Amino acid sequence: MSYRGWVGLVGGLLLLAGCGTEAAGSEAVGGGPTSSRASTPTVAPTPTPPPPTCPPSGVMITVGPVEPALGHRAVVLKLTNCRTAPITVNGYPDVAVLNARRRTMNVTITHGTSYMARDPGPTQIRLRKGESALAAVSWSNTVEVAEDKASGTYLAVARRQGERPAIWPVDTDLGTTAKVTLTAWCIKFPT
Repeated sequence: MSYRGWVGLVGGLLLLAGCGTEAAGSEAVGGGPTSSRASTPTVAPTPTPPPPTCPPSGVMITVGPVEPALGHRAVVLKLTNCRTAPITVNGYPDVAVLNARRRTMNVTITHGTSYMARDPGPTQIRLRKGESALAAVSWSNTVEVAEDKASGTYLAVARRQGERPAIWPVDTDLGTTAKVTLTAWCIKFPT
């Protein structure tokens, strides 16, 4: 085929390929003609949640996502001073694993280093307004034969024992061990 023949064939195919195609969603309601202007879909703005209020304790506690690793799990607790006066944090957080009915489960809680986090040990930390301290809660999803699995649905976390806890939804698949390990509050986790 000659050069002119190829050009004609390719040009004809391109014209045919463009015939009868419209962008999805550009057809007018009722099957009528479409506008020559391209319509841009409008996206509803995502509502911004209101800023959290500082609880009476003066500390806001948040819990990060569950981080998995070879049958082990951990979440990072973050305690932030939200009042104007400095606060002191010392030792370990008070943590309880709760079931779906928000009742405390029978779980062994130890302080120290785990597969997922090194424990810096208790030290006194002074936090000014807006400053934060971190701690880790870790567990293993070990399952032994012929034993019941323990799974929590929430974590109740307080700065220290005796304070009102913040309750966060956290799936704690404890396997059959029913053990949780806590690290002490720290500014930065040891490496």
